[in-house]
Amino acid sequence: MATFLVANSGSTSSGPRELTSDQAGRLAVTRFLNYQAGGRAVTINVPGTSGGLTITGSIDYRRKIGYGAVHGTGRDTSSDGLIEWTATTVFVHPMAKTPAKAPARPPGSGWYSRPLQRHGSSLDSSLAIALKLGSDRPDNAELLPQNGAAWAGRDRLNGHQVDIMTGPGAARATTGTASAVPTTGTAGAVRYWIGSDGTMYRVRVGVASAPRPVVIDFDTHKYVPVRPVPGVTPTR
Repeated sequence: MATFLVANSGSTSSGPRELTSDQAGRLAVTRFLNYQAGGRAVTINVPGTSGGLTITGSIDYRRKIGYGAVHGTGRDTSSDGLIEWTATTVFVHPMAKTPAKAPARPPGSGWYSRPLQRHGSSLDSSLAIALKLGSDRPDNAELLPQNGAAWAGRDRLNGHQVDIMTGPGAARATTGTASAVPTTGTAGAVRYWIGSDGTMYRVRVGVASAPRPVVIDFDTHKYVPVRPVPGVTPTR
C-alpha cells in the first residue's frame, strides 16, 4: 500500500466508546458537506498483493464523477495513466509517462471504457466507495449510534484536529440511517477522520479484495473541477 501522504503527529484513543450527540451530528453531515462543497480533491491509496495504486485527482459529488492520475507503487507502470469514473463505468487513458497530477482538461481521445466491477477488484471497489462519500442529504444522527457507529480516538491530520469515528456495521445498519460506504459487515470496518465542523479529511475502509484497508485522503492538493471525457454522461 502507498505511504500516507500526511503523517500522523500521534493519535490518541481510549475508545471505542459511544458517540456524543455532537460527534453523531458531525458524522451524520460529513457526506452531505462533501456534496454541498460540490467537489473535493482526493488521493486514493489502493493496496494490492503485488504493489498498490495511487489515484490523485478530484471528485465532483454533485454529478457523481471522479477524475485523476493513476500511479503504481511497488509495481510496474502498466496500470499508470489517467482515469475517470462514474458509478457504472471506468474510463482509462494509458500513458507511458503519467504526470503527477491529471491535466485540467482531459485528452480528447485515447480513452478506453469498461463497466465498473461490483466485486473482485480492489481498484473498482475503491472508486465506488470514493463516489459514495458524498450525499445530497444528511444521515440520521440519532440512529447512527444504534447501528454500531462509535468514537475511536483523536488525531491531528494535515494541521487539522480530528475525531476518528467508526461507521455503522453493515449487519446492523438500517436503510437510510447509515453511510452508503460498503463495509465488511462489522462495526469499525469503516473509519472517518472528521474535523470540528464535520469536514471529512480521511476515510479508511476494508474491502474484501484488498489485503489491507483502502485509504482516501482529502485536500491533499488543490481541487480542480472535473471535466467529462468523451462518452461520459455525468449524473445531474
